[in-house]
Amino acid sequence: MKRKTEAVDFRKYITIEPEKRGGKPCIRGLRITVYDILDYLASGMTEDQILKDFPDLTAQDIRAVLAFAADRERKLTSLPA
Repeated sequence: MKRKTEAVDFRKYITIEPEKRGGKPCIRGLRITVYDILDYLASGMTEDQILKDFPDLTAQDIRAVLAFAADRERKLTSLPA
């Protein structure tokens, strides 16, 4: 049985500013993009390794990145073909 937990409200963590990183979604106004974190996770880095390399980040930031990506994917898959 799948256990559903409440997702992080990514809107509190993910910012989009046209003048920062070309308007890409970033974490809390930092210059670290959602894509950067997703890429690190996909390459096999652990959450602990990411947090060690980027001390300004928190575990909640990484969960917000995942929630943002899940929300974006959900919206893309619900568009008419």
